[in-house]
Amino acid sequence: MEVKNDENIIYTMKEVSKLLHISIGYTYKLVNKGLLPAIKLGSLKVRKETLINFLKKYEGYDLSDVSNIVLLHSKKD
Repeated sequence: MEVKNDENIIYTMKEVSKLLHISIGYTYKLVNKGLLPAIKLGSLKVRKETLINFLKKYEGYDLSDVSNIVLLHSKKD
């Protein structure tokens, strides 16, 4: 079977951490807390579409502490 587009790309946890500019440990925390869905195919993997949805869902939030996610507040002029 031939894949025609890159929408079916599956990333390793290491690739996800590089794409998000976070540590691999923090990437696993996101998965373990259920914030970033993953699939186990030998090792954990994340679909490109899932990663895009994660970024859309949590845009504007502070994920520094996965146990206490808060909305970022911008200064109003």
